[in-house]
Amino acid sequence: MSETQNLENAHTSGVYAKRDLVIVRGEGATLYDDQGRAYIDCVGGQGAANLGHAHPTIIAALAEQSQNLISCPEMFYNPQRAALQKKLISLAPTGMNRVFLTNSGTESVEAAFKFARFSTKRRKIIATMRGFHGRSMGALSATWNKTYREPFLPLVPDFEHLPYNKLDRLEASLDEETAALILEVVQGEGGVHPGTSEYLQGAQQLCRKHGALLIIDEVQTGFGRTGKLFALEHHGLQPDLVTLAKSMAGGFPAGAVLIGERVGELPPGIHGSTFGGNPLAAAAALAALEIQEKEQLPQRAAELGEYFLDELKKMESPLIRDIRGLGLMIGIEIKQKVVPYLQALTERGVLALPAGMTVIRLLPPLVIKREQINQVVVALKEVLE
Repeated sequence: MSETQNLENAHTSGVYAKRDLVIVRGEGATLYDDQGRAYIDCVGGQGAANLGHAHPTIIAALAEQSQNLISCPEMFYNPQRAALQKKLISLAPTGMNRVFLTNSGTESVEAAFKFARFSTKRRKIIATMRGFHGRSMGALSATWNKTYREPFLPLVPDFEHLPYNKLDRLEASLDEETAALILEVVQGEGGVHPGTSEYLQGAQQLCRKHGALLIIDEVQTGFGRTGKLFALEHHGLQPDLVTLAKSMAGGFPAGAVLIGERVGELPPGIHGSTFGGNPLAAAAALAALEIQEKEQLPQRAAELGEYFLDELKKMESPLIRDIRGLGLMIGIEIKQKVVPYLQALTERGVLALPAGMTVIRLLPPLVIKREQINQVVVALKEVLE
């Protein structure tokens, strides 16, 4: 055990399952441990490192803004915040003209639920089986995994979970008492399950028909991950609320809720955040969006993701049940628990994530190089074949 590990083990809360690694720096899609060993990063900050590590534009934006102003709550106007709000709306789906800024994905989801209930004056919120939306009490109420939920029951009432990609089940449940339906375009934590256009567009039509609001959770899929800036673009969706976070500010904590025309007026005091939209996060987010456009990262994710999936599907292994994904969001479902295989990949210089008990999830930075993808494929072949 290193000194760092001993210190963390002595003082950490204990809620995280630790891997036997001390990560000290990163560059692009590569991470380095305290022994100087390099790893290809397919954890990607759990989706927060779409731009890779130590991107010089993000570093410069944070350094410059930190010399001027770090904290400024939304009771005051601020030019960085105003510029970010304008930029987000310019990129948002048609009909979205307001932004609430947050610090994380679960905060964005909590805000969206409050806005939906306040606007519709209804209580019922429909979520999906295998869905993951966060760990705070409201977001947890929409999250499916019983391991996360059961220690904290009872949760917020009037939440219902329905099967994903089953439009008939949704049609039978969504009604005039429904405030909102929350969906991921690709279920990430739930095993990397993409939604079909029939299901997602049908869900939107049902919301319109019954006066419910459609919330699209883009916390993990947003900012280029799936080959579009937002995953909802693959299906031509026009939701009422979109939740964002993770890679919004290049790895610096930041999030947002995009708010559409069907959401009613939100009066002062209905919600708030001390740190949401602070100038430092706003500067980083503006820089991150500039990088997305300049380096054409969504297009890169689409091209490299297609290549990655094609190479992975060439693997011949009786362990593999399915390989699926969209862009650089990939899941390999196997017939056994994945933890030993994740450990074996680490030994070969590749860091990856689980998605449930039996899915290896790959979320590499969108700046990953083709040669690095090839190395990951070789490591996976060694481990799975």
